[in-house]
Amino acid sequence: MSPAAVAPPLSRTKRFVIAAVSAINDAACRSDGTVNRRLVSLLDARVAASAKPFRGVRTADVPVDLSRDLWFRLFVPSSVSEGERLPVIVFFHGGGFAFLSPDSYLFDDVCRRICRTVHALVVSVNYRLAPEHRCPAQYEDGVHVLRFLDGGGLLYADPSAADLADLSSCFLVGDSAGGNIVHHVARRWAADADGGWKKVRLAGMVLIQPYFGGEERTAAELRLVGAPLVSVERTDWLWRAFLPEGADRDHEASNVFGPRAVGELEEALPAAMVVVGGFDPLQDWQRRYYKGLRARGKSARLVEYPEAFHSFYAFPDLKQSTVLMEEIKGFVDSHRPRKEEDGERNGGGGDKHSNIEEW
Repeated sequence: MSPAAVAPPLSRTKRFVIAAVSAINDAACRSDGTVNRRLVSLLDARVAASAKPFRGVRTADVPVDLSRDLWFRLFVPSSVSEGERLPVIVFFHGGGFAFLSPDSYLFDDVCRRICRTVHALVVSVNYRLAPEHRCPAQYEDGVHVLRFLDGGGLLYADPSAADLADLSSCFLVGDSAGGNIVHHVARRWAADADGGWKKVRLAGMVLIQPYFGGEERTAAELRLVGAPLVSVERTDWLWRAFLPEGADRDHEASNVFGPRAVGELEEALPAAMVVVGGFDPLQDWQRRYYKGLRARGKSARLVEYPEAFHSFYAFPDLKQSTVLMEEIKGFVDSHRPRKEEDGERNGGGGDKHSNIEEW
């Protein structure tokens, strides 16, 4: 592979799909800062929820606040042992804060695979989209879903799933923009962890190629011009659509440990797993985030896939995508609270992998 390569070798079909997605998204992002939703709908294939199990998982759409179209798709494994309690994964989808939904085929499939591999309940959140709804609307929606679960909402929406849910073993997982949302929702939960929550306890967070940024142009952003899906022009447009009016990319929502970061990280912020791809132009920001957590005394694990491009996990036939699902399972298994004779404690670290760095 050439030293100047900006993507790993990809099949003709994958190259076509990536090119089509990029072209339609670029065309949908208007110069006036709005999104052509009708054009986006041509690409965004939707999948209905189904009470009948498909590939070992049943699904249901659960309303939370219809006034703002806040709902989630619930994924439940069809094979569960009697009396078994399952961890709950609250998932935030990617799409630059502006695109896609839990019923998009892409994320229905991703969450179905997580549900089946990890053997967990998955709550995939339909948060409000930018630019119609700017930061911090997406973070507020994430917290609202946690409040819904904490208040027993699942019991009324799906009693059988509620019987399986172990809300003391809750994980936040998100990809790209969803990874950004994970961090900010976790901080809001942690700020009130001492007394504001009855049932929900965050045991960990998984940020898959999280969408962070800043005013600086990093080495990876300059080197990987032409990489699949992500470009400086696209990310700049999306930041302008998402951040509060008048804010630049050093706003704490994007540059979380940058020059405008305020306040110390909350003591209750859970352990993190940060996933980085070697062909992702955002990788420098993702590593900085990992190092920022470690520098502030937080437990964090860095998982790197040198041959991965942004959104590689959406292609189930890629080996790295399958490995990632197993890494998520290992992280969840190793961080679930476990009952011992002397009370409860957090599980230790899981199996190590050659592409994992722990400081």
